[in-house]
Amino acid sequence: MRTALLIAVLVAAVGGGVSQGASGSTPETELTISFWSEGRSAKAPEKWTLRCDPAGGTVPRAAAVCRQLYAMTKPFAPRSKNLVCTDQYGGPQQAVIAGTHRGNRIWVLIGMRNGCDISRAKKLAFLVPGFSANPNS
Repeated sequence: MRTALLIAVLVAAVGGGVSQGASGSTPETELTISFWSEGRSAKAPEKWTLRCDPAGGTVPRAAAVCRQLYAMTKPFAPRSKNLVCTDQYGGPQQAVIAGTHRGNRIWVLIGMRNGCDISRAKKLAFLVPGFSANPNS
């Protein structure tokens, strides 16, 4: 009886320690950012990584980027299916942001092929080094 109780206590202690260690070491935001200056069908993309909590990765000024990202409400929310977009072209550049944001899986394509894309690109361009979200540049 004592042996069973001792085993139960040890299993609970080891299991609790493993759980805490795993959740404490995994950042809740971990993104891979791919950028094509001439569109996805051109050449291989430039790539960066971003981790928040703690801030790190290959994106320049990762801590500032994380602060800006965390200040936004639902930055990667899907667009409404009934959205009407203006017909304008801002350039061939495209970026994909994929990974985990605040514990949720995301995959977002940023482009400049219409007004809705340009609006989203202006909102998220700070995540992509080299991405110009100004259609007049």
